[in-house]
Amino acid sequence: MATQKHQNMANYLEPLNINGLQGRMLKVPAPKSKGREILFVYGHHASLERMFGFAEALSKYGAITMPDLPGFGGMESFYKIGMKPTIDNLADYLAALIKLRYKRGLITLIGISFGFVVITRMLQKYPDLARRADLVVSIVGFVHKDDFVFKRHNFYLIRCLSSVFSNLVPAWIFRNIVLRPMFIRATYRLVADKHVKFRDANNVERDKRIDFEIHLWHINDVRTYMDTTVSMLTLDLCRDQVNLPVYQITVTPDHFFNHSIVEQHLKVIYNESTEIRSKMTGHSQTVIATAKDVAPFFPPKFRRLLAAK
Repeated sequence: MATQKHQNMANYLEPLNINGLQGRMLKVPAPKSKGREILFVYGHHASLERMFGFAEALSKYGAITMPDLPGFGGMESFYKIGMKPTIDNLADYLAALIKLRYKRGLITLIGISFGFVVITRMLQKYPDLARRADLVVSIVGFVHKDDFVFKRHNFYLIRCLSSVFSNLVPAWIFRNIVLRPMFIRATYRLVADKHVKFRDANNVERDKRIDFEIHLWHINDVRTYMDTTVSMLTLDLCRDQVNLPVYQITVTPDHFFNHSIVEQHLKVIYNESTEIRSKMTGHSQTVIATAKDVAPFFPPKFRRLLAAK
């Protein structure tokens, strides 16, 4: 783990305040010769710290803006202002941020996993912003509940439990009892030999990864996590179209999604969908990653797209 790299992350952090919700935004400037503006939206169980390696890697091609979403990465949740973290509300929030952050000019939109869901819904709701997108990229993203590869009973079990814990009192119980560090640590150690996040790590590395998972569980809002899980498992964005092409970066294997089905759904929504296969062997990195760690996510074809004017 490249500690020195991540100590410098503080140089790129700015406070973020939209609709009275306090969060953070990562802004990495572009090299002098690059004018591309890139907005990167991270996924469901993540933070700016976890995704800083992506920002480092992408900053070779333009200026990077990576915002928190309400309830994610330590940002205050929609519940604080009497709203629910629906996909539509998250899309509205992202649209407001773009209008605030980018007054004019073209924008490259990149979303990883759940982040791509929010981007797609925003483009569906705001055609004026779609016209300002010069490139739309999904990194292991999805747009429909049928994209998941969960077994049927697991799918409905997760959906049911998430629905229960998205309520105020059950969420409080989950946050203050279930998510105690000793319980999280014991659970992950019990399944570590089979869990995709830990099975390739030695004992020292496993402990690092488990500690970071504890951190993520604690900084992300439990109700938002549960409510958006329900939204993902009931998702269908195929009713509205986006007048743009999309590039889909995939991994093999992906323990969450069937990418051939994802591709079919993307072609329903977008004008054209192009798959780009990466060298990564999992849905995402599991701990704080450097630019070198995440480089396999970006195959040569994708790098050429970003390098093009």
